[in-house]
Amino acid sequence: MTKHERIEIPLSKTKLSLLLLGSIAFVVGGIWMVGNPNGFATSYRPTNPIFVFGVGLVSIVFFGGCLVNIAKKLLDSAPGLVIDEKGIYDNSGAISTGLILWDDIRELRTANVFRQKFIIVVVNNPEQYIKAQNRALNKTGLRRNYKRCGSPISISGNGLKINFEELYRLLESELKDRRRQKTTTR
Repeated sequence: MTKHERIEIPLSKTKLSLLLLGSIAFVVGGIWMVGNPNGFATSYRPTNPIFVFGVGLVSIVFFGGCLVNIAKKLLDSAPGLVIDEKGIYDNSGAISTGLILWDDIRELRTANVFRQKFIIVVVNNPEQYIKAQNRALNKTGLRRNYKRCGSPISISGNGLKINFEELYRLLESELKDRRRQKTTTR
């Protein structure tokens, strides 16, 4: 029986810093839109100030939330992803699922959402992973993932020190090895 070594993929402080700067820019833009909704009308294109105000408000709320979560990740010293004999420990995003057991994983696949790539981890017992969340907002996010992608668990490489394709190949390879190892030990 082959013993796999523990693989730790750290959070990328560079990628996270760039995401933080982008979030700050959108929050500042949102504040500008809320503070000056009439300033977006031009002589050739009138703009509804209520619409501009609404877009600004949504920008502040959404990217403000992103800003807070990214800042927390920048201060987090734990690895973003750990792969070991038990499974995959996810600490990569705002809604991290924690330990995903190898025996629970049915398949891995990729998805694109708003030009961002994600690894969808399809599990046998999705409700268990949703219920394990201790915050209502996290449960809501995982339920939304489940409805949209067929699984509550998605892993983004955006904040990790690894290329997305390399991450997917690594997880696929580890999953295949674990399955092969399990069938040969029976």
